[in-house]
Amino acid sequence: MSTSLVWASISVYVVIAIIIAYLSRSGDQKSMAGYFLGERKLNGFVSALSYSATTYSAFMLVGLAGLTYNGGVGAFGFEIIYFMGVSLVAIFGPRFWLVGKKYGYVTPSEMLGDRYQSKWVAIVTAISSCLFLIPYSAVQLTGIGYLLAGVTDGAIPFTTGVVIATVLAIVFSYIAGIRSVAWTDSLQSLLMITTSTIVVIVIILHLGGIGGFFDAIEARDPQALAVPGNGFFNFWTFLGLTIPWFFFSISNPQVSQRLFMPASLKSMRHMLLGFLVFGFIYTIVSVVWGFSASVLFPDLENADLATPTLLSSDVVPPVLGVIVMVGIMAAAISTIDSILLTLSSLFSRDVYRNMTDKADDSKQLMVGKLVIPVIAVLTFLFAKLELDLIAVLSVAASSGLIVVVPAIIGSFFWKKGTAAGAISSVVLSSLLVIWVEATDGLLFGLKSGIWGLLSSSLLFIAVSLVTKAPKQKAEEFTQYVRQNMRSSRS
Repeated sequence: MSTSLVWASISVYVVIAIIIAYLSRSGDQKSMAGYFLGERKLNGFVSALSYSATTYSAFMLVGLAGLTYNGGVGAFGFEIIYFMGVSLVAIFGPRFWLVGKKYGYVTPSEMLGDRYQSKWVAIVTAISSCLFLIPYSAVQLTGIGYLLAGVTDGAIPFTTGVVIATVLAIVFSYIAGIRSVAWTDSLQSLLMITTSTIVVIVIILHLGGIGGFFDAIEARDPQALAVPGNGFFNFWTFLGLTIPWFFFSISNPQVSQRLFMPASLKSMRHMLLGFLVFGFIYTIVSVVWGFSASVLFPDLENADLATPTLLSSDVVPPVLGVIVMVGIMAAAISTIDSILLTLSSLFSRDVYRNMTDKADDSKQLMVGKLVIPVIAVLTFLFAKLELDLIAVLSVAASSGLIVVVPAIIGSFFWKKGTAAGAISSVVLSSLLVIWVEATDGLLFGLKSGIWGLLSSSLLFIAVSLVTKAPKQKAEEFTQYVRQNMRSSRS
């Protein structure tokens, strides 16, 4: 692919995205809720596209395609399990929205801290999220680095791609907070889904139609379409990869924070429906790309180069290929800038505010803005390490974030849950996940995500049963949710 064509396309994308980001500057920009939640006024259409762009990133079109390249149909099953996990949004989305509106929560950690009546719950869960989300952000930067280097055959170095993505994520975050991120997300998600679907059609036609596509896969590697497949996946590997992803919609704060943003419950339902359509199409696209690359380019040394190799090949017209490349790059940036905003709000709202006596809303916002470039630099440095397969590293980060799931479920459905239970489950289980990841990623043959969920669940229940729950808050919180959920159904 022509390097000058790639640079020209990136330039056009940057100009259009910045214009849209500036046009989105409206409303309150001087409060935490205004800057980080868009004043809780996002409509269903923008919410759906922004939610989709934040969730489906370079991990999908680069990482999942690479996973399919290596693991065959098991990668499709892995993503379908995640897709099923989105049903959790139907359960928890309205509940997050209701309590966020009533109590003014800006972050999921703030919600947990208030529900369990302990600032340390908010501080601990916020720090834990920062710890595991920085590697996940780095995965997005890594995806862009591989993508640009791959489609230009190294003419744009890996580091240059990472630097471009880091700078753009900071710029989009600063222009108008979540508004600029949400509107640029919308542009980026529409670009992604349209162009990537066209590429699927082009590839399948090149391979002789749908029948020819499956025949080509079977001819190269019959096990790629079989279960358990070619040996990349076994039951425990599959389970270890899918469990963290099943809970992604409530364990990842950059996603669950979006449940506070829709203007109404009706907008939230539209967001969920739009996301399901987007997600299903995107899953099919990513898997088809991975299989196609395995047929056309069976000897790649790095599976994460499957997508760049496919886009820069003769199969895909250069103009279409470069547009898709920009779409993937935009997808990754939309995830990074969302994470930057979430992490900065977690630090300023849940750590800084709780550690100081006079941190009013304006000071929290100032600290949040100052933290954005710091987190971006840390993410950049992590990406430079070029660790492991993108999909596997993404799951490892999600394995650390899963430890907060029992505390979230307990906040809505178990009045006996306590602050001590929440803190011990998050702290000790986070340490266990880190230890497992640092020692080859397995403990007694099981991946860290399984251990993280098991240990956090047991600790949360056991410690809560021997400590005192905040009865008044638990009763008020759960009763409010219960009553309003009934009202919303009637």
